[in-house]
Amino acid sequence: MDVYQAVRTRRAVRGFTDRPVPRETLERVLTAAAWAPSGSNMQPWRVFVVTGAPLAQLKKLAVERVAAGDPWDERQYEMYPPKPKSPYAERRSAFGKERYSALGIAREDWEARQRAAIANWDCFGASAALFCYIDRDLGAPQWADAGMYLQTVMLLLRAEGLHSCPQMAWSQVRTTVAEVVKPPAELILFCGMSIGYQDVALASPRTGRAPLDETVTFITD
Repeated sequence: MDVYQAVRTRRAVRGFTDRPVPRETLERVLTAAAWAPSGSNMQPWRVFVVTGAPLAQLKKLAVERVAAGDPWDERQYEMYPPKPKSPYAERRSAFGKERYSALGIAREDWEARQRAAIANWDCFGASAALFCYIDRDLGAPQWADAGMYLQTVMLLLRAEGLHSCPQMAWSQVRTTVAEVVKPPAELILFCGMSIGYQDVALASPRTGRAPLDETVTFITD
């Protein structure tokens, strides 16, 4: 699979089989991903990979917590601006409509929307999960570096025939994640990532993208 194909076929998959992902595959991907760029080569990411019984425990704890209606953990960063301006608000709204329409869930069906959302904490059935942390003392450029690292991971997973779903939602139950991964106190949980083999029997729509002239300006002679 070439780079263009990996980029075009990468998507946030929200339905996986329970087929285990080989440890050697994950090690190969993460060894290569270490070559992702970072300012002054700081490599600010700190990653925990969870599989097997520990992941089953984490899923159980997280799903039970969310199902019980326990309050979210206090935010350590803002996932979205309180009032996104145009065109970001429209793009986010369009994503929600596309996702729930693909699942056959009406906007007013709150219970169905909650059931769909709770699948986040079951990793959408995936057999592997990655949790990316960053030191709380680092700044916005290092968070950008972590994003480039995660994108590199996701593209390498495609090269291995795997899919993924990056999930900031895990930061809302960070203390539950910490019960299993036990991160050092100086780290902040940025996101989780479900990793595995796509369940092709389940809908996994690809969301649209803005046309090139909305996001790119060429300055030429």
